[in-house]
Amino acid sequence: MEFHIQRNTLLTGIRKTLGIVERKTTMPILNNVLLRVRENRITIIATDIEITLIANYEAEVVQEGEITVSAKKLHEMIREIPEGIVHVQRNAGNQLTISCQKAVYRISGMPAEEFPSVTEDEELQLYKIDSKILTELIGKSFFAISTDDSRPNLTGALLEVDSTHDDKSIIRVAATDGHRLAIVESAGIAGDFLKLAKGIIIPRKGLQEIKKLLEENMGDVHLGVEKNMCVIKSREAVLKCSLIDAEFPDYRRVIPQEKGVTVLIEKDRLLHALKRINVIASEGYGGVVVNLKNNLMVFTFNDPDLGDATDEIEVEYSGEEVKVGYSISYFLNAVEVIDEPNVSMEIGIGNKPSLVRGAGNDRYTCILMPLKL
Repeated sequence: MEFHIQRNTLLTGIRKTLGIVERKTTMPILNNVLLRVRENRITIIATDIEITLIANYEAEVVQEGEITVSAKKLHEMIREIPEGIVHVQRNAGNQLTISCQKAVYRISGMPAEEFPSVTEDEELQLYKIDSKILTELIGKSFFAISTDDSRPNLTGALLEVDSTHDDKSIIRVAATDGHRLAIVESAGIAGDFLKLAKGIIIPRKGLQEIKKLLEENMGDVHLGVEKNMCVIKSREAVLKCSLIDAEFPDYRRVIPQEKGVTVLIEKDRLLHALKRINVIASEGYGGVVVNLKNNLMVFTFNDPDLGDATDEIEVEYSGEEVKVGYSISYFLNAVEVIDEPNVSMEIGIGNKPSLVRGAGNDRYTCILMPLKL
């Protein structure tokens, strides 16, 4: 195996694999990436069995072949060598020589035959979608995904596809950890699109890798689902992610049926106030008391072991005085992803959930469970 490739191209390809390769595994081969050189391209493959990335790049191929090497070490080597054309050659004994200008590395690898079998599933039907849509859906729900492995059905986000009366498709993503719920919808997508009999649960790690792939691919990507697998295809790469085989809770039951107390808040003012309180709250107990009264929202934090903090901002509100407690980090997460200049809140009365939205945008809703005061 021997080929020449631009250093930045190779670096981009290897960098994409770092979040996938397993660092702690009983299968050492999963620490490696598979480099496969054929015709006029190099294919870079990484997998942890649940998630697989297949990326293709143009290269000047001298001799075809394949080998697996440590993804982490290969990335460090390519990152440190100077820009230019990189010469890669497989030597006897599964050793790879990497050289650029006067820099030369040699790294031992493992035979490609030991790497898990990976296919691109080219027959799977894929549907075109703007990468911005998927980026927004993931970005505005990811924070609410549970990290508690004892509840596997919550360690991913639910993706649903609904049809509208005018034959458009709406993608909805919901995520919850039991204390908060984020629901995000796309605008209507015209044309033939993915049909799902029921929602699918994409795991947290898979969503992270999908988001990384989308960040590097402006414009359209392609989405497909088959059995227990979700597939995202960009111009250069295919990302395959195993789905969580579990039942997602009926999140619609959590949405309050009774309208709460409504308040309109300037987003930047709210964010800055929460961040100021969080300076001390992040050191321990993270509960903040919110006191809402005539055109004023007052924030209070008190912990005998740490200290206390208060802040207040002007808001649009003229009802009765309301007092409620929230996890300050959850409150921050819900507000940070809002794009609109103003935040609309419906504060539940009597220990009921509160709704956080961007003013004038009903396609994103975060539901926060209050803390007991």
